Amino acid sequence: MKKDLLKLLDLTEEEILHILDTADRLKSEWKAGRKHNFPSGKTLAMIFSKNSTRTRVSFETGIYQLGGLGIFLSSSDSQLGRGEPIQDTARVLSRYCDCIMIRTFEQEEVEKLAQYASIPVINGLTDFEHPCQVLADLQTIREHKKRLRGLKICYIGDGNNMANSIIAGGLTCGMDVSIACPDAYRPHPMALDFAAKQTHARFELTTSPKQAAQGADVIFTDVWASMGMEQEAAVRMKAFRGYQVNDELMAIANSGCMVQHCLPAHRGEEITEKVFEEHADEIFDEAENRLHAQKAVMYLLMGGK
Repeated sequence: MKKDLLKLLDLTEEEILHILDTADRLKSEWKAGRKHNFPSGKTLAMIFSKNSTRTRVSFETGIYQLGGLGIFLSSSDSQLGRGEPIQDTARVLSRYCDCIMIRTFEQEEVEKLAQYASIPVINGLTDFEHPCQVLADLQTIREHKKRLRGLKICYIGDGNNMANSIIAGGLTCGMDVSIACPDAYRPHPMALDFAAKQTHARFELTTSPKQAAQGADVIFTDVWASMGMEQEAAVRMKAFRGYQVNDELMAIANSGCMVQHCLPAHRGEEITEKVFEEHADEIFDEAENRLHAQKAVMYLLMGGK
């Protein structure tokens, strides 16, 4: 695996599958009560510019289960919040810690952190990509469907970091990917450029949720107004009317179609209460797998065998 995990666009199919295989093994070991073969005493610095439940708890629990320590750093209680350049933080933390995870806004900040850090850097979320989430999604799909290649996945809603990551991860693993979003909320041009160059899987970008869901094996959705977009909520509610995952949409998908949601969910907006609860087991398997997928990333980046 490469030194860092900055975005799924950087990874090959073999690298993604290696992470997923490692995640499956670590999950099996932990549930069986077996100790992981990982050097003890590793330290993970966790930088948060955005609030979090799943990212913080899963990373902090994950490094603990690997025999290490997680150190939480928010903007308000670190020097980053007082204007210290990211490159200086990178070099300082490299002298103290074994790995850095950052959850922030701009992808450029993650890339710069990795440029100056001599230790691995993990993208816990940016506005451009959410790689750890989609690794967990792929692990969950493979658990339920027993394969990735040849499945059709679709994403309904905002062309945000989740859409970008689904495009990257899904197409790289040989899955057909269909994205349904309003024209004003398309995925990032870099993700669309990547999709246009793929020849081993089909990609579709449409404004029609029904077209995207046709024959789907997995349907993804996300909130219509992500963190930091609260002031746009009213405009977005209007723009995404008709982009709800509901019974009508599920009827168009393949029999046994899964539903995945990165959470938190706004029931009654992007997904109905009924569909959410009918697929709750899959959604919370997905949430659990954040722990196992991220443990695999940390394991591989910090010397696990």
